[in-house]
Amino acid sequence: MIQNKPIIRRTEMIRCALCHDAPCDKACPSLKPSNLLRSIWFENEQSAVSLLPDDNPCAACSGMCEESCVRPGEVKIKDLVEQLYTRVKPETETEMPEDERRLACDLCGVPLENPFLLSSSVVASNYDMCARAFEAGWAGICFKTVCSMDIHEASPRFSAIKGEGGSLIGFKNIEQLSDHSVKENMEIFRRLKENYPSKVILASIMGRDEEEWGELAALCEENGADAVELNFSCPNMAEGGLGSDIGQVPELVERFTAAAKRACHIPVIAKLTPNVANMSPAAEAALRGGADGIAAINTIKSVTNVNLHTYVSAPSVRGHSAVGGYSGNAVKPIALRFIAELGQNDLLRGMHITAMGGVETWKDALEFLFLGGGSIQVTTAVMQYGYRIIDDLKSGLNLYLKEKGYESVKDVIGLGLDSLSASTDTLERDTVLFPKFHKDQCIGCGRCVISCSDGGHQALKLGPDRMPVLNGKKCVGCHLCILVCPQQAISPMGKRISR
Repeated sequence: MIQNKPIIRRTEMIRCALCHDAPCDKACPSLKPSNLLRSIWFENEQSAVSLLPDDNPCAACSGMCEESCVRPGEVKIKDLVEQLYTRVKPETETEMPEDERRLACDLCGVPLENPFLLSSSVVASNYDMCARAFEAGWAGICFKTVCSMDIHEASPRFSAIKGEGGSLIGFKNIEQLSDHSVKENMEIFRRLKENYPSKVILASIMGRDEEEWGELAALCEENGADAVELNFSCPNMAEGGLGSDIGQVPELVERFTAAAKRACHIPVIAKLTPNVANMSPAAEAALRGGADGIAAINTIKSVTNVNLHTYVSAPSVRGHSAVGGYSGNAVKPIALRFIAELGQNDLLRGMHITAMGGVETWKDALEFLFLGGGSIQVTTAVMQYGYRIIDDLKSGLNLYLKEKGYESVKDVIGLGLDSLSASTDTLERDTVLFPKFHKDQCIGCGRCVISCSDGGHQALKLGPDRMPVLNGKKCVGCHLCILVCPQQAISPMGKRISR
């Protein structure tokens, strides 16, 4: 049974560098530990079980993989693999599907072999990169925005907020559009379509007036693009009425969408900005302009990492910086909110939503599908981990669909919309659900007591055995204790009582 929470936690392998050409693979004669570790990292441990030989090769092994690790002794590779055998395999009831037919879907009627595309960015910005992504298993790419402007990028142009172990939680960029000429980009489209005819090319474009929007759309179609994505959302191209400046004005969204739609015969998708209170006005304008679909979200305007000595925010370009676009797993809750808004809008019913914003794992992708996304785009996770993440995106989603009895990924689109309300006024407020404490997992750290005392309702104390003791008269069922527990030793499985 697929778990809501991973059986093996990412923290157990936090020092793993997820190496390229991993030394642990070369040291192990029986399996590729790096693939198993990567699956654990991306919450895909049950799919990893399918990669294991029947007999556990680690049982009689001295741990050569750990000795060869780039951080010798810091990653318990042997123990992690053995946990796949002893903890995960017994819980895995469904065998991996023999094929990926369940993943087949479409982008505004254009067939996709799976729902995963690279989003318009540096990860899909030249022939070689797109070709390698296709070879890795991505169904399509949204090519970095094609424009007629002369683009010269700043250096440096990235900054990040990092979490435990150095992984990127949030990512800021001040990057602009494709720095290749229109002619060069059209040649790339032709080569890609010739060599990868079954893969999907979604061409992101940005014009400066109606004529240019139309010209670019027509050119992309002539040179092999399967659909065009209109970039009404780039926060780094706001000057002169471009990028997110357009996406904030529904009249411009409608006008430029109509211009692109008149000029081509392939699907037209409007990519909208999250730098608004509500996305529906722009989405409805795109529909009036003839758009076949909506793409959301682009990056969120942000400022990161102000230097304590120079007082300049990051990235610093010769002592100056700028507001830029924020992405990565940190923006997922905001992205999900906008996708749900679009998915619940009756006027947009039937429009394809190609969703993005913080997707790293197959579980992230599934959440977007539940709220109305019909396909999924990814950038920041690829920038951090590489095209190889497609293996776990596909296998994790495929296994989930089989286990739940779904014949197609399209069957899960929108399943989470009916239970979600835009207001908390609709929620039941007459009962309290107590937390349940699992003492066999508790280490007695008292983190739950601290948080309940200083950030909750003073309903917990430590007993003589350092186990938490709940005062039911004070507990309001907020579940802060569950969220802060470092051991996952508290769950929302206690009694529910009337107030």
